[in-house]
Amino acid sequence: MAVILIADDEENIRTVLREYAEFEGYSVLEACDGMDAVRMAKGNRVDLVIMDVMMPKLDGFSAVKEIRKEKDVPVIMLSARVEEYDKLFGFEIGADDYVTKPFSPKEVMARVGAVLKRGKRENRKIVSDGLSIDIAGRNVLVDGVKVDMTPKEYELLFFMAENAGLAIPREKLLTEVWGYDFYGDDRTVDTHIKMLRASLGPYREKIVTLRGLGYKLEL
Repeated sequence: MAVILIADDEENIRTVLREYAEFEGYSVLEACDGMDAVRMAKGNRVDLVIMDVMMPKLDGFSAVKEIRKEKDVPVIMLSARVEEYDKLFGFEIGADDYVTKPFSPKEVMARVGAVLKRGKRENRKIVSDGLSIDIAGRNVLVDGVKVDMTPKEYELLFFMAENAGLAIPREKLLTEVWGYDFYGDDRTVDTHIKMLRASLGPYREKIVTLRGLGYKLEL
């Protein structure tokens, strides 16, 4: 169960976010000012911080800087300030996302899920026989030798690795790897699968063709 620290000086905001977070299955800690947020983050296991910018004692930006001195925990900033430079500053200090008030609690929870999922994905390293897939480092090793691939080959392999053992339709691969606005067809996927298999060399057979459907990566 992921632990979320909600830091906001408005009690009603903390209450609403707590209710939605607990409904999603998260464990919640609360802080009512910046100093309290730093103490809570440093003294407890925290998987993600929802941090308000304008808080007493220590503002959210400064609190994030202090927390990041000891923990590389993902942060979603909350703020009533909509100026672009505020958002840019938030991202410069390492915020993973920035939500302006007023906001939808459902949207915040969706962003929480996306950030946590991204963190898990980026930290994953998958090893199968002589094939090593390091998603965080964007490295692929075949029998200890680094393989140079195109950006789309990396994205395709990483997505298939995250869904190893599952049948993935070509349409799903197009959507997830190329995006909703891509106007190519199934042949684009087939061509890149062929290139990816060539890059994997002796482990090319780990990519299984599912006739009439798509592909599956067996690790």
